Amino acid sequence: MEELLSTFVRSIFVENMIFAYYLGMCSYLAVSKNVKTAIGLGLAVTFFLVCTVPIGYLLDKYVLTEGALAWLGDDFATIDLSFISLIIFITVIAAFGQVVEMFIEQYLPALQASLGIFLPILCINCAILGGVLFMQQKAFPNVGVATVYGLGSGIGWLLAIVGIAAIREKMAYSDVPKPLKGVGITFIVCGLMGMAFMCFSGLKI
Repeated sequence: MEELLSTFVRSIFVENMIFAYYLGMCSYLAVSKNVKTAIGLGLAVTFFLVCTVPIGYLLDKYVLTEGALAWLGDDFATIDLSFISLIIFITVIAAFGQVVEMFIEQYLPALQASLGIFLPILCINCAILGGVLFMQQKAFPNVGVATVYGLGSGIGWLLAIVGIAAIREKMAYSDVPKPLKGVGITFIVCGLMGMAFMCFSGLKI
């Protein structure tokens, strides 16, 4: 339980996908103009990570790594398929991308219209692929910890995009200097938020 809680908190604050690794910045900056759209995209990213990280863990543990196919028999014990792990992970993410896109198109057409081109490119969002690859690098002890890591990473990304979306909505009514309006002030705010999240790096969890 302690490991699950530690992994969850670290993935949200200490190892935040946006502020620690700068993953998913393109959609983060483009879709964070209003809170409603930001929440929709953040929830979609969270869903992707919760689904793809544990699936990636199971594939890595029981199919891809050297000796993972030993459960098929001694003849398969020496097979190492790790060289195709990146292709496999991308395929899994792309498949979930199609599922989410069809669901939103069917039941949430307003959200689809607001997300625009950024909904189909979720399947190549580097934050999602990064979460799966970080899972592989961290070598979690079981699928439960990997799932918690995916959930925490998604929530961290959600908090980051909703936070900056709320600030950008307020800045629309602020007296921002003309040279800094738009992307300029957004980059400054993003940098300040990143510095704020660096405070969590000192936590001993």
